[in-house]
Amino acid sequence: MSISRWEPFKEMMTLREAMDRLFEDSFVRPSRVMRQGTGAYLPLDIYTTKDAVVIRASVPGVKPDEMEITIEGDAVTLRGEIKPPQEEGAFLLQEQRYGPFARSIELALPVQADKAEAKFENGVLTLTIPKAEEIKPKVIKVKSA
Repeated sequence: MSISRWEPFKEMMTLREAMDRLFEDSFVRPSRVMRQGTGAYLPLDIYTTKDAVVIRASVPGVKPDEMEITIEGDAVTLRGEIKPPQEEGAFLLQEQRYGPFARSIELALPVQADKAEAKFENGVLTLTIPKAEEIKPKVIKVKSA
């Protein structure tokens, strides 16, 4: 047995290391945080075209009739559940998430909820919501006198 000198400051984390770890756990690698919680995580792509807001979500294993989409004002909520496979056995590695998910997004621009369209293809949900008429750009023709 060897004797070593105890250095209490050696095991302490610097403030910079603590902040780096906080940001990394929160933003850079959110999957580690999500694994600790319950349920599945729903990553989204949201972009705008000149006429609409488009939301794309990968929902593998979810049937179109099992998805619930709600639009209230400028808030969009997507709900569903990714069910685990019914196979017997013990996992050696499990990285896919299973369980219910819900994701709400504030669009921050007025949309026409009654004209929204949802398409489901190859496990990808594409929700297209037309922008409200009052925010679409207007083209005004200039007439000569």
